[in-house]
Amino acid sequence: MTQEYIASAKVYPTENLGKMSILDMLAYFVEKGAMRVSDLHIKVGVPPTYRIDGNLVKLKGAVVTKEMAHQLILPLLRGEKTDNLDRGRSIDCSYRYGELQFRINVFNDNDGLAAAIRALSLDIPDVETVGFPNTVWQDIVNRKHGLVLLTGITGAGKSTTIASLIGRIGQKRANRIITIEDPIEYILPQKYSIISQREVGRDVNTFSQGLKEMMREDPDIIFVGEMRDAETIAMTLMAAETGHLVFSTLHTRDVTGTISRILDYFPEGRQAEVRNQLSLGLAYIVCQKLIPKKDGSGRVVAMEILNNNYACANLIRTGKIEQLYTQLQTRTKNQPDQNMTTLERTMAQLVKDDVVDLLEAQKWVNNIKAFTDCMQRQL
Repeated sequence: MTQEYIASAKVYPTENLGKMSILDMLAYFVEKGAMRVSDLHIKVGVPPTYRIDGNLVKLKGAVVTKEMAHQLILPLLRGEKTDNLDRGRSIDCSYRYGELQFRINVFNDNDGLAAAIRALSLDIPDVETVGFPNTVWQDIVNRKHGLVLLTGITGAGKSTTIASLIGRIGQKRANRIITIEDPIEYILPQKYSIISQREVGRDVNTFSQGLKEMMREDPDIIFVGEMRDAETIAMTLMAAETGHLVFSTLHTRDVTGTISRILDYFPEGRQAEVRNQLSLGLAYIVCQKLIPKKDGSGRVVAMEILNNNYACANLIRTGKIEQLYTQLQTRTKNQPDQNMTTLERTMAQLVKDDVVDLLEAQKWVNNIKAFTDCMQRQL
């Protein structure tokens, strides 16, 4: 089926650029950079649409027909992926073009075949350039055990931040690093560490299966691409408790929501047990958003950070999750037992530094009153 379609075939008619192939569309990411142009959506009934600086922008041209959708999407799939699409109606895969790696989800909707294509740079950024508002990243890369969660909405740059942290660890010391991803997004460089990256659907059937096997593979550092179900979460927490440094992600907007989401995966009878596991195994939660810059040159990271010190661990264990925000507000010094911040504090600093516009910041903060307070006092 894939052989019928060629990636370089000019199949989509635009108003002023002539006909474009899917490779032409991917080349636009390379030209503008993945930090600015993050996604491409192909859907029957509308023109191909990019997400540029967080906003959807349609190509000027015809609407995509069912045949065009097949001609644009299927060349990006390997043969076995096309077979999986026929069986499962939705697949995840990756595709490399130029200097970028693309994470692709292909699915069927009411109108036919559709795809969401996410661009990722092959170059892992230095952790200093990611946008941490304090020196907490130094504490993270020096850790030997515990769970580090990177959270945020889809497209918030979680994978980039994790890759930069693990990449720095691999440059510093000799560790056995094993990842389970769906799909693999960044290729981590082999330097001092030995790194095995496993893809769900290709190298292992599920995240939980990969975690079970991993316990027999002598890992020092584990990266679980996403905690999607109770079994995966339970095994991830166990790995953190048993002396491994574990990284993973969740789709949540803030620190307190992250704890609540994890607990919600379990029945009420198990939640006290899970709170106790979290209080012991959790090291950090870094929740991030990508905010459009004031000068229109791209987006900047804004973070909310929890350092699970004794006080936070006690709040988690006793179920007083709503009181964690106070810890984020007060434990802000650049020292290992603090290094916390709220999203509102980070955003206020970006506004004061003239990086983000005030009105734009107000759209993205979680607590507008706390943000106003941060703006009124000198940080």
